Amino acid sequence: MGHMVGKDIYKSLGKKLDGLTVRVKQNETFYRIIKTLYSEEEADVIVKMPYGLSTIDRIEKTTGYEKSKLLRILEGLCAKGLVIDLLIRDEFHYTPSPMVIGVFEFTMMRTGGNLDIKEWARLFNEYMEDGGFHTVNFQNGELVSPIRALPHENTIRNTEYVEVLHYEKATAIVEEASKLAIGICSCRHEKLHVDKKSCEVPLQTCASFGYAADYLIRNNLAKEVSRQEMLQSLAVSREMGLVFSADNVKNNVTFICQCCGCCCNVLAGIREFGYTNTIVTSSYIADVDRDRCTGCGKCASACPIGAIELVPANDPKTKKTKLRIDTDICIGCGVCVLQCDRTKALTLIKREKRVIHPETTFERVILQCLERGTLQNQIFSNPRSITQKVMRGIVGGFLRLTPVKKALMSDTLRSSFLGSMRKGAEKTKKGWLLDL
Repeated sequence: MGHMVGKDIYKSLGKKLDGLTVRVKQNETFYRIIKTLYSEEEADVIVKMPYGLSTIDRIEKTTGYEKSKLLRILEGLCAKGLVIDLLIRDEFHYTPSPMVIGVFEFTMMRTGGNLDIKEWARLFNEYMEDGGFHTVNFQNGELVSPIRALPHENTIRNTEYVEVLHYEKATAIVEEASKLAIGICSCRHEKLHVDKKSCEVPLQTCASFGYAADYLIRNNLAKEVSRQEMLQSLAVSREMGLVFSADNVKNNVTFICQCCGCCCNVLAGIREFGYTNTIVTSSYIADVDRDRCTGCGKCASACPIGAIELVPANDPKTKKTKLRIDTDICIGCGVCVLQCDRTKALTLIKREKRVIHPETTFERVILQCLERGTLQNQIFSNPRSITQKVMRGIVGGFLRLTPVKKALMSDTLRSSFLGSMRKGAEKTKKGWLLDL
């Protein structure tokens, strides 16, 4: 068909992945990862694909690949988790998988066949362990992460002024889901193969819902389960004191991770690298009743990010200790409250400062890309159009200006900005994006 894969195709692929919903640290390990996972032909297709979700007809036009060959390549990429195909309004739409949530998770969720899981785990561990990936995504105080803490139910202080909304309840998310799936936890799978898994938590804990579950099931990355099986899985994780981390949206939640402190790369962003915004906090925060607290320390041991510690009570007559909660890093997960079952001294209370949780995936992607300087790629998504390349440069330069970014993310302008983006999607015949 006349196109040739250039010798620098992996540099182009690295640049493409860096322009998606999360940034990537382009170092030697990153390039070893993508050279291991993508063939040159697959890399070429990804580079030439539009940045966002697109139909096969549009991808055929932008890549120049003949449709039957293109479908074969895309099918292989989807099976590897390197492309996401979503069935929306009875038509498949494809998009390159970002590094997170995407390439890392789906690669480490693969099973069967002659897979080089141990080598993939080693490379991903090497890539994540220096904190560079967290730095490029959160060093400027970004507020919109793909993941939010989900408070454990019955850990929130019961008052007439607190209403726990449906998207803050794991059981409500399960009950509302049209399809459910459970797969391997990518972080624990990675740590298992590099001999860093120190917990007894099982691997099969990654819960997915709706169109995300459908994608994982179709591509053999997860197994479909019943509602009862899903609720049982969550109950076991609650008993084990795991953090529930959900899709950072209010509607159509697509996943709940069940995270342990020893394995989770997201929690490591807080605990090891000091980026408190790697996971968006819940709308709640831990609070202690000092009259009830005995200073047993069970909560401090359970906290996966070290937000609780025991300190001297400053009482010279006793050797008692008291609890200190670091409210700057507490994510409001409620794991500590689960451990305080005897005295009931700990509960979650409503945060004073409002927490931003986007309404939909469409909104989250817009805000996430705005913060990371890649929104122009979602708007002008054809990588091979000269006109769109010029527009990406102009609009991208404008959106990266700090005053512009702060204004659009502010409480004053954020709603109207998102409203304009929704209208733009409808005018360009992409109203189906609003279903996400």
